Parts: sequence; structure tokens; C-alpha cells
Amino acid sequence: MFLGNDSYDWAVESKNIVGGRVVEARRTAKPRITQQELIARLQVQGMRLEQSALSKIEHGQRPVTDIEVVALARALKVPTGWLLREES
Repeated sequence: MFLGNDSYDWAVESKNIVGGRVVEARRTAKPRITQQELIARLQVQGMRLEQSALSKIEHGQRPVTDIEVVALARALKVPTGWLLREES
């Protein structure tokens, strides 16, 4: 699937496409989800992620594996496609 020039330019500047959506999902959740709460939710799923790694993901400084995308989506209660910007 060709993403087009705008998506390509954005992807070149960042190491992942989900970071901004993770922040958005945390901040718009009712009640808000802190980074520590998200880390705890991931641990319940058997996914260990340090706070520094989550911060780097959210800032687009760290790549995210497919397994991490699925775990993040479950922990944030959002579709994986939304995290991957496949749907608005």
C-alpha cells in the first residue's frame, strides 16, 4: 500500500506512527490514563515496558513492534487500526 508523499515525509521524521495516538488516547480517556497506569496495564498483559521507553514511543523516538502495538491498543481500549492511523 502506497501511503503518499505526506505520510512518507512524516514517517521519515519519526521512528513510529503510533506515538502521537498513544498520547491522544491517554489524554482523552475518561479518566485520563497516566504513563504509569498505562505501564501497569501493559504489565497485566505480560508486556514489560519502562517509563523511558514509553516516553520515547510517545515522542516518536523509538520503534514499536507489532506485539507492542496490539498490547498498547488493548491497554488503551482503542482499535489497533486507529493507533496505526488506518482509520480516523
